[in-house]
Amino acid sequence: MPSKEPDKNAAPPLPEPLRVPVADSHTHLDMQSGTVEEGLAKAASVGVTTVVQVGCDIHGSRWAAETAAAFESVHATVALHPNEAPRIVHGDPDGWSRQGAREPGGAGALDEALAEIDRLAALPQVKGVGETGLDYFRTGPEGKEAQEASFRAHIEIAKRHGKALVIHDRDAHADVLRVLKEEGAPERTVFHCYSGDAEMADICARAGYFMSFAGNVTFKNAQNLRDAVAVAPLELLLVETDAPFLTPAPYRGRPNAPYLVPVTVRAMAAVRGIDEDALATALASNTARAFGY
Repeated sequence: MPSKEPDKNAAPPLPEPLRVPVADSHTHLDMQSGTVEEGLAKAASVGVTTVVQVGCDIHGSRWAAETAAAFESVHATVALHPNEAPRIVHGDPDGWSRQGAREPGGAGALDEALAEIDRLAALPQVKGVGETGLDYFRTGPEGKEAQEASFRAHIEIAKRHGKALVIHDRDAHADVLRVLKEEGAPERTVFHCYSGDAEMADICARAGYFMSFAGNVTFKNAQNLRDAVAVAPLELLLVETDAPFLTPAPYRGRPNAPYLVPVTVRAMAAVRGIDEDALATALASNTARAFGY
């Protein structure tokens, strides 16, 4: 008999549309199948009318800025992902160096890459600097110095241009919070794909940091994220896909895209015990405030 198991590569079905439109505060359209037009139309059909396209390297950041300039519903952020900084410094051929650095490797190459991020950050369609931060999951101790130097530079760029700072924090909570305190966080700081617990949510709330939750808040093993959703101030909550990654349950493992934001919105509303429309209204307002659009 043929298997009735869903195709793991098949796109999940369209969810019930939201009655109140929201924004996907963090997505990677350049890593998703189909055209940008198709992805935006599919998202809009279920009430996801705005997306923030996030850059992770020089090429992706340029693409984000170009795409945001071409589509009114797209805003861009630009950055070197934390894992990109060590690649640049060490001249990794799979890193940024293959995308245009004249002399791969060394601090000079990182400075050159950061100068391009600085240039892009000045563009009006670029609303944020990120995703930047620290990632101790994929980068070992040998990469920490480059990551932290890059993170500090991104904070300075965000503050100088008056743009939001978008944080990538993986297995590095204490050091991310330390660097933000030492450098002085920008006025608008977003913890993308929030990965802390309720205690850290209290710390972020006191500092006024936005906390953006992705589809992993629906995973069975993610009670820490649901606890954080429950205690975070409503005015600091955002929602995102991080697509094509972190597809919410029950579609975990299948391709993610902005049109699946409603699944996560409903999960967050259930955790907080509030009306879906009330949460969507807050999320839409918070995202516009966080990114200044």
